[in-house]
Amino acid sequence: MKKFRKVLDGLTTSSPGGTIGSPSCGSAAGTPTTAPTPKEIDVQETLVSENFQLCKTVRHGFPYQPTALAFDPVQKILAVGSRTGGVRILGRPGVDCYCQHESGAAVLQLQFLINEGALVTACADDTLHLWNLRQRRPAILHSLKFNRERVTFCHLPFQSKWLYVGTERGNTHMVNIESFILSGYVIMWNKAIELSTKTHPGPVVHLSDSPKDEGKLLIGFESGTVVQWDLRCKKADFRIYYDEAIHSVSWHHEGKQFMCSHSDGSLTMWNLRNTTKPFQVTFPHGKIQRDGRKESCKPILKVEYKTSRSSEPFIVFSGGLSYDKAGRRPTLTIMHGKAITVLEMDYPIVEFMVLCETPYNNEVQEPSAVVVLLEKDLIVVDLTQSNFPVFENPYPMDIHESPVTCTAYFADCPPDIIPILYSIGAKHKKTGYSQKEWPISGGTWTLGSHTYPEIIITGHADGSIKFWDASAITLQMLYKLKTSKVFEKPKPGEGRAADLVEEDPFAVQMVSWCPQSRIFCVVGISAHVILYRFSKYDANTQIVCLDVRLQCESDDVITPSENENNPCFPEPGSHSPQPQHPASPSSGTPEGIKDSIPCLKVKDRVVRVPPGYQAELVIQLLWVDGEPPQQITTLDINSAYGLLAFGNCNGLAIVDYLQKTILLCMSTLDLYGAADPYQRLTRSPRRNRQSTSEVCMRGLSNFYSDSKKRIRTSYQSLTELSDNQQSIDMERSKSPTSVQYPTSLHNDPRVLPEPVASLRASHCSPVFYLLDNVKGPGRKLSLPTDLKTDLDHVNGHCTSPTSQPLAGKPRVPMGPEGPRLTRRGPGRPPFRKAQSAACMEISLPVSHTEESRENSFSRSRSSSVSSIDRDTKEAITTLQFGESYGRKSDALPTPCLWVGTSLGVVVLIPMSIPTDQEERMEEPVTIGPSGMVLMLKGSVLRFGFLDCMGAVIQSPYETWRDLNAPEDPDRPRRRKLVHFSPSSSQDACGDGHLAVVCSERQAKVFLMPSQSCLFVHNITESSFVLRADVVSVCNSVCLACFCANGHIMTLSLPSLRPLMDVNYLPLTDMRIARTFCFTNGGQALYLSSPTEIQRITYSQEMCDNLQEMLGELFTPIETPEAQNRGFLKGFFGGNANTFDREELFGEAAAGKASRSLAQHIPGQGGMEGMKVAAGGAVGDLARARIALDERGQRLGELEERTALMMTSAETFSKHAHELMLKCKDKKWYQF
Repeated sequence: MKKFRKVLDGLTTSSPGGTIGSPSCGSAAGTPTTAPTPKEIDVQETLVSENFQLCKTVRHGFPYQPTALAFDPVQKILAVGSRTGGVRILGRPGVDCYCQHESGAAVLQLQFLINEGALVTACADDTLHLWNLRQRRPAILHSLKFNRERVTFCHLPFQSKWLYVGTERGNTHMVNIESFILSGYVIMWNKAIELSTKTHPGPVVHLSDSPKDEGKLLIGFESGTVVQWDLRCKKADFRIYYDEAIHSVSWHHEGKQFMCSHSDGSLTMWNLRNTTKPFQVTFPHGKIQRDGRKESCKPILKVEYKTSRSSEPFIVFSGGLSYDKAGRRPTLTIMHGKAITVLEMDYPIVEFMVLCETPYNNEVQEPSAVVVLLEKDLIVVDLTQSNFPVFENPYPMDIHESPVTCTAYFADCPPDIIPILYSIGAKHKKTGYSQKEWPISGGTWTLGSHTYPEIIITGHADGSIKFWDASAITLQMLYKLKTSKVFEKPKPGEGRAADLVEEDPFAVQMVSWCPQSRIFCVVGISAHVILYRFSKYDANTQIVCLDVRLQCESDDVITPSENENNPCFPEPGSHSPQPQHPASPSSGTPEGIKDSIPCLKVKDRVVRVPPGYQAELVIQLLWVDGEPPQQITTLDINSAYGLLAFGNCNGLAIVDYLQKTILLCMSTLDLYGAADPYQRLTRSPRRNRQSTSEVCMRGLSNFYSDSKKRIRTSYQSLTELSDNQQSIDMERSKSPTSVQYPTSLHNDPRVLPEPVASLRASHCSPVFYLLDNVKGPGRKLSLPTDLKTDLDHVNGHCTSPTSQPLAGKPRVPMGPEGPRLTRRGPGRPPFRKAQSAACMEISLPVSHTEESRENSFSRSRSSSVSSIDRDTKEAITTLQFGESYGRKSDALPTPCLWVGTSLGVVVLIPMSIPTDQEERMEEPVTIGPSGMVLMLKGSVLRFGFLDCMGAVIQSPYETWRDLNAPEDPDRPRRRKLVHFSPSSSQDACGDGHLAVVCSERQAKVFLMPSQSCLFVHNITESSFVLRADVVSVCNSVCLACFCANGHIMTLSLPSLRPLMDVNYLPLTDMRIARTFCFTNGGQALYLSSPTEIQRITYSQEMCDNLQEMLGELFTPIETPEAQNRGFLKGFFGGNANTFDREELFGEAAAGKASRSLAQHIPGQGGMEGMKVAAGGAVGDLARARIALDERGQRLGELEERTALMMTSAETFSKHAHELMLKCKDKKWYQF
């Protein structure tokens, strides 16, 4: 327990960050602070470093790039291996475990020790691993590294302790499963084939023991050679030489015949009585052509031959289609008697496995289902029904149904939201699934005691939104929302579609959700915002559309002012704003220039919407003079205020979604009023001078684009402007303003209410983004959102009014397929750059002639300043509504909007909102001039608010009400607001609250309303913060940060003491940066692969309780007894039960293998198991058990060494005695 007392008088002068952002970064210098100020702040911080520990909890989704499959028919658990060395083990819903090989080598094959709680993995680095599954976190017990041979195939007979390993050289080795030591028994390839054979048979592609006799091993070589090896006699029983390469072999359960699949698309059936030729050769998909030849077919990669008591055998195989059917999807073929069923798959088949009732290979198999592992899906086909339906997959394997573009994580949600979402989503589920129980039902899982409602939201490239129930470290789909239904489908061939529609025009860029009011906002990549309300009733509705021209003029060079270290800003409220005239949309623009049109067309008719989330409002940014709208970089919504704010690299817009009006739309530059912390340098117009300016959109605003998906594109065309341009210095408006806008794309004649007098009209003028070195007119280029090597800035260019067409090579984001360049269509003349003076404090005539378009105005912020090397453009990077103090002189908190920019500037915009419900729907919201400016290093990422006791102040919200519910005269539907005032719980401390501001490099805590900087912490110097959140952990709060160098940090609040700093995950791709997010309870998540979500925790408490929350993979089950074969079958069918592999492969009979052939590596399974179990209730017992095992192992090794010593001593004594007898009668001279 540590107390922090800071005397406010003179505190900021000694603050370590005083030179960056001093407390005077607010109102005008010398303005008296009339609000009561606490003399002392007393916050008891309870969080210490011991409260934090970072560990992975669970991984959801489909295994990325799968390679192998295995199934335990007794335990009924499934294992999937991947190309990156991962292993996912699945059982009943809730039983989901992820393991990772440290080497990262691809998993080639998986083999369960059936009903033993163990798994063998064979990896591409020629290493075998034995995993212990009898603990909640599996660990490796043994590893065996082959040094001289490449492992190609493994086979472990049921209830055997010896693993058969085939290699690329054609040899077969035996490995003891218990000790993981090679046997001296080796089947060499040259012994397996005939001596007369002159060619190498190729790698081993199949190993299996005969169902009739376990002492007979069937070896399949890639060249087409099949050998049955008698393990007892160490010789071949028969050899088969076939012309076509073999891919797989499958036995009939009686052991008298087997089937092979070949590279020519054929299946051959062989009988052990006559192995000279196959007694049946079939081409299941090969037809006889007119000339009598069989058409060539693709290889059959795998075949399984399963028998059934009640029907004919099942033959299941993948591949084998004819080559002439180009473009046909991958297939799985099921042959049952004379019926052939071809199941087409959406993705290529990686592996499949037929699930049978018995683990014994010499019994009737009775197949029940087929597990098919595809490249991007896992399906299970029911074989017990004639139409072969698929089972409904209970796992969240469809996260990647469309690529994930953004995520959001909400812990401790209202408890009623999950059942409601599930009930709505259940109505839209697909039908036609098998009615049988999911066959992968192994393991046990119980709902832990430390659970609370959690919801994960994923946004996708096709515009869909998925809500997931993430409670108790599980993941279950709740509800799916398709945002594309709001828009009209673009018709192919139209000019609009050809110009504006991208590969994924509806891709979700970010989401904002208020669980209490159930209001949901979606930001799309086409510069649109959709607001949804939740309703349990269907309704007929017409979507309201608002168009925003958020393109702003900016030819100013931003330079540090001379008094940047201690800026003094005058109070902008003292200036009286001047009336302005908005520039009307240019309808007379030259042909071919897009202006005042959005990227997408909203449905303008009444539509029937089902229960769930229903679109109410769409806000779209417009094209301006041929320039596309820029991506929206941040958004915040507040249901209590009824306001929505969003911003991009051009400026800020505030929308009243209750009245469907735009309150504010202005450039970032205009937000400051007279309190601009930078000095702007006007460029003098010069002919034939190329001028550029760099876009400084740091941090998170860079990461909303995906390298595979195109963002907004535009036709960039520049021409030299006329020589008679003049530069006129104008003074900007001193206050934020608003303007009337058309409410719909379709020229809705409805007139908006007139704003109050304090809000002046301001129409933002266009800004022109140009890529550096755009070559000539007529190129369609992606906007500059590519990443620099230091992952810090994104470079783009603007032009001055006198700039000429830029020469050079265009720079575009590089995707997997390379740069994407599209020629502009013919007949589109180049446009001339036009700049509007509507933001100025003068009235200008609005003209659409070419002459007026060539007139341009630029601002002059200073007549004489030293220019910096880099020109910058300021983007809005974060927004937050909340109750705060807009100025130092405020005595009571009022609704405010906190605005953070890419230059580290924080602007506070106070608002006046009518409190009465009737007035709120009729009276306009008034927005006052910005009264505070704060400074930080780097782009601002996050705001948080604490009371003077250190508790989080939540933003006010409106409780949910269903607007489509039937009217109840007894209970009129009124808005019910919940407010959390900063001064409500601070009678002892006086008025005020703490504001936490985190940027890419720095965190600061300010005391409001005095704006004093209490604490400063420089988070990183060499990297930058990607994500930061104020979260609750262990009944307290902290600031959690994720940096681009992979460090995850937590800082105490409000003192900003470092509590945890772990180098967890280096930023390897933009997917992690785009999807990483923190939430309350010490949890976080990110997209670890395109198909998987990885959840982690940084809370020690959750790490301690994790064992209780995880499922058990192994459950004690008695192995089913083998069927009684009967006297005759046992007498005439061979004596398989008397085969003793230990007698053949043991060290006593076969000797030891060469040490250089393979290296045994002891695993860390025992220690890891002990560490994992230490946090649970059985920790002591587990430690004692492992200690006993280790002690027994050491005693066993000691006993072995003692026995070897005794044997050596006996041998020495024997030789000594023989020597004594030999020399007994010899004389001394005979030696």
